[in-house]
Amino acid sequence: MSTQRSTPPASAHPHIAAFHDPQTGTVSYVLADPATRQAAIVDPVLDFDLKSGHTAAKQADRILSHLAEQALTVQWILETHAHADHLSAARYLQERVGGRIAIGEHIREVQAVFRKLYNLERDFLPDGRQFDHLFQDGETFAIGELSAQALAVPGHTPACLAYRVGDAVFIGDTMFMPDVGTARADFPGGDAATLYRSIRRLLALPPETRLFVCHDYPPGSRDPAWETTVAEQRARNLHVHDGVSEAQYVALRTARDAQLEVPALILPSIQVNIRAGHLPPAEDNGVSYLKIPLNALGRS
Repeated sequence: MSTQRSTPPASAHPHIAAFHDPQTGTVSYVLADPATRQAAIVDPVLDFDLKSGHTAAKQADRILSHLAEQALTVQWILETHAHADHLSAARYLQERVGGRIAIGEHIREVQAVFRKLYNLERDFLPDGRQFDHLFQDGETFAIGELSAQALAVPGHTPACLAYRVGDAVFIGDTMFMPDVGTARADFPGGDAATLYRSIRRLLALPPETRLFVCHDYPPGSRDPAWETTVAEQRARNLHVHDGVSEAQYVALRTARDAQLEVPALILPSIQVNIRAGHLPPAEDNGVSYLKIPLNALGRS
């Protein structure tokens, strides 16, 4: 499929369905072109029980049911980044409904870091070939008759992307709902100053632009939510509202990150997610294994 660099037309808007996973706080999306019934899936979740090591597809099957009910054809399965808090269901969904699995081109940097950490098999190459397409910053692509655009928003990870379709932008982990703030920046390759600049890039979009977050960790006073606007974020984001300078943000983010625990699923999830949702190759007994490197990541 050919791609080009341009700004997608603001007049074409997708139909959006959200799927919240209460176990991980993740929100996956199906965005569809009403005219052609072509669709893209964003950040799908594969259920994983850390205690037993069992995977399941309860969340992904919700998406499959929606696709069938709406008679949608999947063109793309879009990852905003290699998530550290859930396993990707991209491969599970692709095997059932097709679509090209895509992520940002800087996934190669993430793969190189974690290939070394996990001491992965020799034939795992950190060149992005596990994905069907690697987006460059500003690249446009089609979802039916809708024009979509990939926007590089590094800082949380080097490979983070946002996807702009009409008046909607799927922003991954750059920002959360205004009362929660922004993503951490202490993962390998993360950088608070870079994240600040990425966020300001998003907040330079028109005020009415709708922003769809990848996670919500709501305070007890409200239910989970996932849609906000540029105007709301500029006015009320806990960490990065208008008036917060880069230096102030970096100081706040650095101090906050120093107090955060390592995510519970980071070690299981990333070794799947850098493979575009493939489980590690089965060993000679037919079983796949997830590695847990000891004393190699984060703080004790």
